[in-house]
Amino acid sequence: MAGKLRKVSAGLMVFLVTTLAPMIALAGEAVQQDNEWSMKMYLAIASGFGIALAAFGGAIAQGRAAAAALEGIARNPGASGKILTPMILALALIESLVIYTLIIAFVLSGKIG
Repeated sequence: MAGKLRKVSAGLMVFLVTTLAPMIALAGEAVQQDNEWSMKMYLAIASGFGIALAAFGGAIAQGRAAAAALEGIARNPGASGKILTPMILALALIESLVIYTLIIAFVLSGKIG
C-alpha cells in the first residue's frame, strides 16, 4: 500500500511540475508586460492548487493517523487511553495546517478582486 501511495504521489508531483512550469515561466513575462488580468489568473490558479493539495495531503495524513491508532488499539485494547490523546492532538495539528492554507488562499483571492 505504501509503495502504491508513493507512486501516486510521485505521479501527482510530476503532473503538477509539468503543468505549472510553463505557467511559472510565463508569469515573469506577464509581469513585464504589466498584464493585470494574467497576474490575477495566476493568483487564482495558485490559490486553487494550494487548497486542493492541502486538502489531499491533510486527508491522507488524517487517514493514516487514524488507521495507525485503530490498529494499535486493536492490538492492545488496554492502551486505548494512551493512544487516543496523541492521535487527537496529531489530527488537530494536521487540520491546522490545512486551515492555514485556506487562510493563505483567502489572502491570495483578496488580491484578485
